[in-house]
Amino acid sequence: MYSVALIILCYLIGAIPFSYLVSQLKGVDIRTRGSGNVGATNVLRTLGPALGAAALGGDFLKGLAAAWIGTMAGGEWLMVGCALAAVLGHCYSVFLRFRGGKGMATSAGIVLYLLPKIFLIMLVVFVVVVALLRYVSLGSITVAILFPILTLVMNEPHELLVFSVLLAALVVYRHSENIDRLRKGTESKLGSRA
Repeated sequence: MYSVALIILCYLIGAIPFSYLVSQLKGVDIRTRGSGNVGATNVLRTLGPALGAAALGGDFLKGLAAAWIGTMAGGEWLMVGCALAAVLGHCYSVFLRFRGGKGMATSAGIVLYLLPKIFLIMLVVFVVVVALLRYVSLGSITVAILFPILTLVMNEPHELLVFSVLLAALVVYRHSENIDRLRKGTESKLGSRA
């Protein structure tokens, strides 16, 4: 029961919709603007860098908090459960009728806490992809796919390898519409306004 309670707690932490809450400061429902996605990139495009950074920071901290709770509670599998619950909460928020973002910022907070070396490699790859091609979605998809590969190459515990595969699959799935737009050449580039 203790483990289940912690996983539910982490889901609820992940479900806090910072992008929605930040957009409300301007009297905007982010679900009705831009891409309609409840994530930091949409806030950045529609409401500017200050609110975009606030949304990103809130989502990132959710991941850090969940990873910390899972680690302090003890046990690799509980840590994995807490981390996945937070990302699922972000993607399918109970506070937004199970709508949410795509999970990248929350995942980044988790990876930084659990696997800081891998986080730094992924951050560099993300920045390079976005700087060269100006597609945030492509950077996100690239590092999501890279995550389990790095986890395997760096010989991390098998629990974290399972976690990396599940997280990568979820993030890529959440970007399925972006993948379709990338194939069609209609995906918005960084710097374009919604």
